[in-house]
Amino acid sequence: MSDEVFNVVVCDPKNMPIKIVDNNISIAELKALAKERFGDMVKGVVDLEKSIMALGAELHADEEALLLEQGSIQDNLWGFNIYVDQPRETWLEYNSMINIRPSQNNPSRDIQSKEIQDKITQIVNKLVK
Repeated sequence: MSDEVFNVVVCDPKNMPIKIVDNNISIAELKALAKERFGDMVKGVVDLEKSIMALGAELHADEEALLLEQGSIQDNLWGFNIYVDQPRETWLEYNSMINIRPSQNNPSRDIQSKEIQDKITQIVNKLVK
């Protein structure tokens, strides 16, 4: 039996599960999610305060909505993509429509803050085993 713990909630328009990862997820599971959607990429939204992430939706906005329903705060949520076949040092892309936040000094889809990028990297690396 696996020691991986996560909640699965179906709320995607195509009835694909969105996984909330609060303990860990294996590389194999991550690759399976990628294969179901985009082939080599998984979209994700991380909650910087809770150190959890939602994965597997077609849109970052669906993952964001799920985390908000679960009690996350908007200011703590940031979208990213994981390219599962790339080395860990380069597999993250900090790009999503949900990242456009002029009120948080982020006027573009790309996360401008190196500090936020580093926090996302730490959380993803901790959760993906």
